[in-house]
Amino acid sequence: MTDRCYLVLEDGAVFTGASAGAPRWGYGEVVFNTSMTGYQEILTDPSYAGQIVVMTYPLIGNYGTNSADTESSRIQAAGLVMREECEEPSHWRGERPLREYLEAAGVPAIAAVDTRALTRRLRSGGVRMGAIGVEEPDRMLARLRDLPRYGDVDFVNQVSTLEAYDWPATSEVRGTIGIIDTGLKLNIVRALAERGYCSVILPSSATAAQMLERAPDGVILSPGPGDPALLNALVGTASELVRRVPVMGICLGHQVLGRAFGAKTYKLKFGHHGGNHPVKDLATGAVHITTQNHGYALDPEGLRGAVEVSHVNLNDGTCEGLRHRELPMLSIQYHSEAGPGPRDSMYLFDRFLEYVIDSRRH
Repeated sequence: MTDRCYLVLEDGAVFTGASAGAPRWGYGEVVFNTSMTGYQEILTDPSYAGQIVVMTYPLIGNYGTNSADTESSRIQAAGLVMREECEEPSHWRGERPLREYLEAAGVPAIAAVDTRALTRRLRSGGVRMGAIGVEEPDRMLARLRDLPRYGDVDFVNQVSTLEAYDWPATSEVRGTIGIIDTGLKLNIVRALAERGYCSVILPSSATAAQMLERAPDGVILSPGPGDPALLNALVGTASELVRRVPVMGICLGHQVLGRAFGAKTYKLKFGHHGGNHPVKDLATGAVHITTQNHGYALDPEGLRGAVEVSHVNLNDGTCEGLRHRELPMLSIQYHSEAGPGPRDSMYLFDRFLEYVIDSRRH
């Protein structure tokens, strides 16, 4: 790490460090993630499109990267910030160091940053736009202030598949689940495949009619990046689907379903990003530690019909899930598929598939 590099925030704060990725400019909304491991899954999670991720764990890169631990076809994050970069990783599954992985993808990163001070700044003042680069900080700040803000960009359109495709089951086939891809993580289709369900994945622009033509046994609205207020067409699609087939919404999909039933969304001060968020399942009273990545939350006050809150965040009381008392619908604000993080919430796939099985019986 010899090249001086800067992280510049829109408020004028400058963090000096060393280049640890591609030697290029990158900008996005700066968020912090509290996960201790899983940096490769985080980088390739489409929900991080348009964001620079600050890892709060002090040593990153110690087990390298490999071709298996990916959640999409490429790195989606706009940049990475680390306290210390491990330049000589050691792990039996490791294929190449993190720096080489970032360089090959053209993604900038900065190391030797006081990530504790940076995280405290984001917690106290809220997330803000930032840029990573080797230019003079004043010039970087001027460029940054001329660029669009995170909430103004339709990132879903950037990360969604352009064409429909299928994903096979890995055990005896029990059915087919349709997925609307607004930023699909591969662990979702892996979880379904392990349970005997094939997946048919459609672009975010797909209509309800186009999805129903595939005759799915149920539909999942995937996670994804950006402001759910920009997704009016998808809200309409969800409104139609939920009355025709069992539906599950995950993260952004949860927010879309909430909007379909009258709720509004709002921006969180610094979001929920990490693998240690406690969530209570109101149906059972059980508390699960969850993986989360979202900067917006659902305000349940506007919910209409037979929809009710099913899960709550024990840190701040925000809505973490919905259920419909009459229709086979459920949603969660967090990532039941993990990747990375605890797998406590995999049971929600089974709960959804029970809806699917019951629906076929009737």
